[in-house]
Amino acid sequence: MRFSPRLVVVALVAAAFTSPSTVAGAPVAVAAASVPDDAQILVISVDALNPTALRRLGHDGAPNLWRLVDEGASTLNARTQVEQTVTLPNHTSMVTGRRIDAARGGHGVTWNTDMPNTTVQKAAGHPVASVFSVAHAAGGSTALFASKTKFSLFQRSWPAGIDRAMIVEEQDAALAIAVREDLLTQDRAFTFLHLGGPDKTGHASGYMGAEYLAAVQRIDGLVGKILRAADSKAALDDLTIILTADHGGLPGSKSHSDATKLANYRVPFVVWGPGIDPAGLYALNPAYRDPGTKQPSLSGEQPVRNGNVANLALDILGFKQVPGSLFGVADPLKVT
Repeated sequence: MRFSPRLVVVALVAAAFTSPSTVAGAPVAVAAASVPDDAQILVISVDALNPTALRRLGHDGAPNLWRLVDEGASTLNARTQVEQTVTLPNHTSMVTGRRIDAARGGHGVTWNTDMPNTTVQKAAGHPVASVFSVAHAAGGSTALFASKTKFSLFQRSWPAGIDRAMIVEEQDAALAIAVREDLLTQDRAFTFLHLGGPDKTGHASGYMGAEYLAAVQRIDGLVGKILRAADSKAALDDLTIILTADHGGLPGSKSHSDATKLANYRVPFVVWGPGIDPAGLYALNPAYRDPGTKQPSLSGEQPVRNGNVANLALDILGFKQVPGSLFGVADPLKVT
């Protein structure tokens, strides 16, 4: 895939972007559309999920994660953002479809701590839309569940675009249960779930060690609870799950910040749900190139990246792309 300029004409919806802390600027243009009947997207971002952990655990050790891989359109060789392999910058790329570097059209979120007095718009220096604001303006309900308080950045940046937010530090189990119940009882178009256990364990005990692998297994159990609900409830017949990660983790290290290391920049990308083709994402998308062990720059042919999340989700929902986004614009990612 080669990035190329593309004119996207969308309807202007003023409600898509309302925030007292936003920098001055015109409202962001978003799609005005109706929500497809019963369509639901759940994005699960497993913080620091190194794909090698899935291979090491195998189907017996991580049956639910492997079910998503086997039954979905998937690759265990997707990529993070080029500039950084840390949590908040990569998650902001997931929800905006932008790169990180503000000087090159990115969102500008380069920090990885809780900064209560700022927004994505302040970081970029201009209005920035997200999957939340686009889906909400198009008539869809949205929700955010996250296990790190720094995700409050998203609430401040798109207050009118997020209908429910639950942000509780290091409580993956509570978040997964809340997501399952929310999916069953609320008519959400888009839900984002961040689970942080593997990253916390990697920082404390080292990535890819026994403790880290046990943390991934705990996440597998939580994903299993959601899958069992999807299997048993007709209300979730149209649920599509997108699974990815913000970064991996270097074996034996307690850090993942070196963006030149394969173990840090390689992540999974899996799409599971009704009508999804159970095939390799690179086979389904010849415009994208499997990068092997490299981290390609953002010029020339591209791998699947975690930044593809936003526009892929909106495409499945039948909505327009995020205005100003990069990933999946010239070549929308195909999963059917």
